[in-house]
Amino acid sequence: ASFLLLCFRTSRVTPLIFGLLLQPPLTQLSIITQPNIVLLMADDLGIGDVGCYGNDTIRTPNIDHLAKEGVKLTQHIAAAPLCTPSRAAFLTGRYPLRSGMDAINNYRVIFWNGGSGGLPPNETTFAKILQQQGYSTGLIGKWHQGVNCESRNDHCHHPLNHGFDYFYGMPFTLISDCQPKETPEMDRDFRRKLWLSTQMIGLVTLTAALGRLTGLISIRWKMLTCLAGFSLLFFVSWFSSYGFVRYWNCIMMRNHEVTEQPMVTDRTTSLILRESISFIERNKHKPFLLFLSFLHSHTPLLTTEKFLGRSRHGLYGDNVEEMDWMVGQVLDAIDKEGLKNTTLVYFASDHGGWLERQEGKRQLGGWNGIYRGGKAMGGWEGGIRVPGIFRWPGVLPAGTVIDEPTSLMDIYPTVVHLAGGVLPQDRVIDGRDLMPLLRGTVEHSEHEFLFHYCGIHLHAVRWHQKDSGAIWKAHYMTPIFRPFGAGACYDRGFCPCFGEGVTHHDPPLLFDLSRDPSEGKPLSPDTEPLFDTVIRKIGRAIEEHRRTLTPVPEQLSVYNVVWKPWLQPCCGTFPFCWCDKEGDN
Repeated sequence: ASFLLLCFRTSRVTPLIFGLLLQPPLTQLSIITQPNIVLLMADDLGIGDVGCYGNDTIRTPNIDHLAKEGVKLTQHIAAAPLCTPSRAAFLTGRYPLRSGMDAINNYRVIFWNGGSGGLPPNETTFAKILQQQGYSTGLIGKWHQGVNCESRNDHCHHPLNHGFDYFYGMPFTLISDCQPKETPEMDRDFRRKLWLSTQMIGLVTLTAALGRLTGLISIRWKMLTCLAGFSLLFFVSWFSSYGFVRYWNCIMMRNHEVTEQPMVTDRTTSLILRESISFIERNKHKPFLLFLSFLHSHTPLLTTEKFLGRSRHGLYGDNVEEMDWMVGQVLDAIDKEGLKNTTLVYFASDHGGWLERQEGKRQLGGWNGIYRGGKAMGGWEGGIRVPGIFRWPGVLPAGTVIDEPTSLMDIYPTVVHLAGGVLPQDRVIDGRDLMPLLRGTVEHSEHEFLFHYCGIHLHAVRWHQKDSGAIWKAHYMTPIFRPFGAGACYDRGFCPCFGEGVTHHDPPLLFDLSRDPSEGKPLSPDTEPLFDTVIRKIGRAIEEHRRTLTPVPEQLSVYNVVWKPWLQPCCGTFPFCWCDKEGDN
């Protein structure tokens, strides 16, 4: 096997040309083994922000051309409506609650580089399997899956511990605090919750101490010391959120080394693009996996001067158009190296656009087209339906549109099989290999049911009734929009998953997405003869699905989310963390 692989790699173009001439290109996948794989993921991009998905005012010619040369998916679904859990599902092919990467509380993403939660080391990413298959694997851009577990340098959650040979980018995510002139983002809901938790724990500690001293409460000094330690930890985390966020979270790393602390945002885009092209050039003679995880189009919308003021949608549109240009530059690099016909390219967003992200009259979040809801909403289509485009000339039919339910989790088994790897047998993999559907050898997606979570709370379920073409969707919980009828939770900034901010539905709201993709008119037993049958069928599927779930450590628990000084990545001697190694170069 290694000899055949060596022969293929040393004379890569000639066998490909003869294979394409002598074999039917869409039926003989074996002519190309171990293709290069380039995964392009936007951040917070709405499905309505892309030209080939219906936008006629934001210019995305490179993404549109990618769709023209390949396959466009119209029902591509994220496994979660927020960054951390969605990306965990993408990397592992599993619903995020299987790895503990979905929240039981309101802390639904990783909030600090210095937290202890993250993608568990025992999870097997597609990068790890491709690495074992001989691929060079690189991640450029955003990670947001944690860094350390117990010490500053254990890097247990780091990309290099999850199958990537090379990493350059942000271990965290872009936030407005990264731009000194922007309104801080973390001083909103998160700071309020931190301060409330600090007060509560402090009050419990003080009450216990007074009770111990007066003899009214029997409590050990050891327990009191632990309570005092927790009080101090929460206070330090709350205090650090004022003025220190930019130094703690807005950092750049190359592999394990911090290169910028804080990051110099004026050059971030050019560095990420340079690193991506360099990775392609360095690895052109062997199979490679490049995961380019864009910082675009997440606030604070880092946009170079060249693109400012170019779009008809303000700063957000400028940012999307710059990302499209970056996509074009990466595709040009692939073409320049003669790799176009041996490279599978995939483009998607991690979840829907952020409707509530506004400052005054400026809309800083994306648009989700005809679909209801947006980012953070686990059930409504606008939060989870995203662009999905594949290109592989000679293997995938150009100009194809597929209107079948697919998932970001499907990338996992798809690339593993293309690399000649084997899926893990010791765990449930929720994704399905997309190649038969993409190549047109099967008519329907393998997904019969898809489960739509908000945190650990099941908000909706989709049933693809293949014999009839119906796509039923039952909502068990929906967020309460404020102001009433506004279409989002503008009073909160994010829609919640549970509590007073959601409505429970019994019977559930039922829609047929094949007739009502905007989820505008819920069906009832009076208007839909199959209502009761559909609800029972989905109910049985939920029961079967829940039997496959097993308890795992909660990576987004309050303890794991809170900032811990001893875990903070630091360029220098903590707490004097500052460096600019890119500037030195």
